[in-house]
Amino acid sequence: MLVDDHALLRTGVANIINQERDLHVVVEAGNGLEAVEAYERHRPDVTLMDLRMPVMEGVEAVRRIRELDPKARVIVLTTYDTDEEISRALKAGAKAYVLKDISADELVRCIREVLDGKTYLAPAAAAKLAEGVTRVQLTPRELSTLQLMADGKANKEIASALGISERTVKTHLGHLFDKLGVTSRTEAIGVATRRGLVRLE
Repeated sequence: MLVDDHALLRTGVANIINQERDLHVVVEAGNGLEAVEAYERHRPDVTLMDLRMPVMEGVEAVRRIRELDPKARVIVLTTYDTDEEISRALKAGAKAYVLKDISADELVRCIREVLDGKTYLAPAAAAKLAEGVTRVQLTPRELSTLQLMADGKANKEIASALGISERTVKTHLGHLFDKLGVTSRTEAIGVATRRGLVRLE
């Protein structure tokens, strides 16, 4: 089963899979809710699942499919490679995590490995996960400050939004820079985005 909200991408992936003599796409879905319903009807041997979709996101769909069938084999195929996304998907029960820049041959190999009962992690995803294991622990207030900074807010605006003084904002920023190992706001936002600590809208 192919699950992605972009029809063109589904068509491309289906073409790759259907060229293999022993692999065939039986059903497609455009969001997580459709995926859960389609899984219940078709029970595919393996499911390729995007993460960010309307109606129901991928991680929740993986969780529900695994509740329906604890033996379900789900491969996450996404553009998102933050350690937060990867660990959420694996905790939900995904057997593999690959990025959309994967080659056709590599994708087919990943599908076969998962069908053989193995797990598969794209090298880039494995590296991100390792980085996340050594992740810094930020306080809720530091996280809020970080997100507001990523939203482009100045210290005065952050202070106003959080109901704290500008001096306290500067203290939080000092702690954040130390914990993230950076020296500027731009660097802090870059590192935080890569690690999935903040989302840039």
